[in-house]
Amino acid sequence: MAKEKILIVSGVIYPRLSPRAHRATELAKELSRQGHDVTLVAQLGKYDYKEFEKKYNIKVEDIGSSKFVWVLSDRENRKLPLWRKGVIFLLRKLFEFPDITIAFRVAKYLKRKESFDRVITLAIPYSVHFGMSYAKRHYSQFENTKWISDCGDPFFYSKIAFYFKKVESRWKQTTDYITIPTEKIKKFFGKEYEKKIHIIPQGFSFDSKRSKYQKNDIVTFAYSGMVYPKARDPREFLKFLKSFDKDFKFVVYTNKPQLFQPFYQDLGEKLEMRDYVEHDELIYQLSKMDFLVNISHKDASPSKMIDYMLADRPILEIDSTFNQKEQFIQFYNGDYTNKKILSNFDDYKIENVAKKFLEL
Repeated sequence: MAKEKILIVSGVIYPRLSPRAHRATELAKELSRQGHDVTLVAQLGKYDYKEFEKKYNIKVEDIGSSKFVWVLSDRENRKLPLWRKGVIFLLRKLFEFPDITIAFRVAKYLKRKESFDRVITLAIPYSVHFGMSYAKRHYSQFENTKWISDCGDPFFYSKIAFYFKKVESRWKQTTDYITIPTEKIKKFFGKEYEKKIHIIPQGFSFDSKRSKYQKNDIVTFAYSGMVYPKARDPREFLKFLKSFDKDFKFVVYTNKPQLFQPFYQDLGEKLEMRDYVEHDELIYQLSKMDFLVNISHKDASPSKMIDYMLADRPILEIDSTFNQKEQFIQFYNGDYTNKKILSNFDDYKIENVAKKFLEL
């Protein structure tokens, strides 16, 4: 395939630990490895990308950020004064503020750039798409550029102001392709745009280092990722663990510890909370566990399952109601007959994911 000049625009990138940052960064690294001229653009923060650029042969550029934005690509969330938080509270539903400011900065950035063969914009936030939509319609250098809008989740304008429906429609009309990670969310994008929609899953490097597994002295299992009330909810599982009168250690990697907090006192040292770590380190730590727990969610992308498969440990899948008590006891006793297996594992290999983006 001929060498292409490719621009990837995301709200955040490495070292921010989030699915969107991971998708943008891994895709940029792989496209560069395949010989393409790649520029990666985001709200950067204070992280120094000189070594990153040199190592992966990628140009990293900053679109800047509003003083009201607290999540940047570096890991340190900004601490906003109370009055700024108040402004955000008042304007979020009216104008998708402060995320909407990204649209103006993306458009301003693109105005001064030369043409690219291919532009890949990643949402959330959708304002990244909206900024490119403006550029595609108003800047002649992007007239013949292939534009791929990658979407981790649908854009629910109904949760903010109704007039965003027009903004969303204009974006869908302007973009050449819409890529989503799973078939489950396709229904939210409208039948009139069905021909533009392509399924491209989250991409991962399969080169992560694993620990040589040895059975733990105390049965140790882990969960990694976000949790939500009722949707991906650990509380019924934790209630069971509270009454489970045997030794164990449950290790949790999450940045949303609130649902676990009521169980700290009862579970004591049996529950170990850890902050998010870099992807390779996470795989290494998960590979030390006796087994891993996945809390299913009907509309979720299976990206966490890829991490688990890379760790090469048995996976116990439960739901928020936790009707899998018998399966848990089997796993506790070392019987992994009912372990969860992802049949299309190779689809998530970053080489195959990058190829799908290039084939559009």
